[in-house]
Amino acid sequence: MHLDTKFSRLLHVLIHMQLRGGSTTSETIAQMLHTNPALVRRTMAPLRRAGYIKSERGPGGGWTLCCKLSEVTAKDIYIALDYKGLFALGLSNDHPDCPVERSVNHLLSNAMQNAETEFIKTLENVHLSTLADHIQTRENLTNAQK
Repeated sequence: MHLDTKFSRLLHVLIHMQLRGGSTTSETIAQMLHTNPALVRRTMAPLRRAGYIKSERGPGGGWTLCCKLSEVTAKDIYIALDYKGLFALGLSNDHPDCPVERSVNHLLSNAMQNAETEFIKTLENVHLSTLADHIQTRENLTNAQK
């Protein structure tokens, strides 16, 4: 099964951008994510539309944060990506008049909705700056131990 890693990757990129001083190029991001710059540009587009980042073309250009990570939650990024659902599970609609199928679909729909609600509640309590601070603290501890 193919897993969608866009959300995880974009959180990764935004935190790296903050740690690098707020901006970076598509080429650098592509190296970080083991992909190509064109895919980076397509992947970053929803965050640009949402106003979290901006891009400049040409020499000296790249992606720049337009906000403080202390003002952005993981939920904000999830919403900017406009996911249509958290799960890759689907409901069967082969026999819409079948009471068993309707019952199973009702159960699964409720379970998936409850899980997605809890997932989003967790995300809304995590500011990206907290993740960046956690990384910096861990790096400082590691460097102090060397």
